[in-house]
Amino acid sequence: MSTKTGPQRYPGASRANWYQDDFGGDPMEVNVVVLHTTEGRNLPGYGGGGSAPNLTAVPDFAAKKLKWYQHFDIETSSRALVNLRGGAETNTANVCQVELVGTCDPKTHRKWAAAGQEHIYWPDAPDWALQAVAAFLAWMHEQHGVPLSGPKEWPAYPSSYGKRSGARMSAAEWNKFRGICGHLHVVENDHGDPGAIDFAQLVKYAKAELDVDDDGPAAPTTPAKPKIPAFPGRKHFAAGASNKYVLQLGKQLVKRGFGDHYKVGPSRTWGEADRLNVRAFQKSRKELRGDADGSPGPLTWRLLFS
Repeated sequence: MSTKTGPQRYPGASRANWYQDDFGGDPMEVNVVVLHTTEGRNLPGYGGGGSAPNLTAVPDFAAKKLKWYQHFDIETSSRALVNLRGGAETNTANVCQVELVGTCDPKTHRKWAAAGQEHIYWPDAPDWALQAVAAFLAWMHEQHGVPLSGPKEWPAYPSSYGKRSGARMSAAEWNKFRGICGHLHVVENDHGDPGAIDFAQLVKYAKAELDVDDDGPAAPTTPAKPKIPAFPGRKHFAAGASNKYVLQLGKQLVKRGFGDHYKVGPSRTWGEADRLNVRAFQKSRKELRGDADGSPGPLTWRLLFS
């Protein structure tokens, strides 16, 4: 059975519509995000949670932001995909699912627009909505290692609908996939959402959120940024772990002025002094205060070495 790692609640998300207590789901180590559209204008009831995703993003047009509702832990299987018995694992494999309130259907869009009903047509979503989704994807990359990449083809609805859609993955492709995709890409499913969402722009905004250069090598006159070592994984900082990464982390903590709990200095073995020093660093950074538990994750690592 998989073990959950990293924070399980998206910061700021409401748990007013929490379904995990009724539909327990399976623990997973998530490395895929699937984007859906609800094809409605309000937070769905999801049949009391029987067909709910992990999170739903509801537009607040007055504030120009998305309000997030969390229904399951990030790494607990949710229920918004077809998951055929004996077939490929979809809901229960390695997937965090997000429903975006609005439509990808141009016919629905025209109908709502003609009636003066405020909504998001996701293939032509406003920047503030794309940036909010991108912020979530950036957080998933930082905290759960989900790659900021995905399929090249995001066909427009209704051509995206159906099991024979050119963008639909085979079982083998799905099993190998890591990154961000749409409901329209998932094996064994026939839905076409979120259609032609601007995936390239989502990735660009997510990388900007993380301050990742998306424009290739810098010009010769631009000083190169110090290279940040790749985060090695949470398993290297478990209780009693002994490895070079613990020592590397400890030395950086001392360098940054957060070595007060060491008596003789950092070592290769993870211990309480390491945890307390990491916690002190986390509490010093506003980005980390909500997760200041002394356990280093990708964001702690990046900020410490940047």
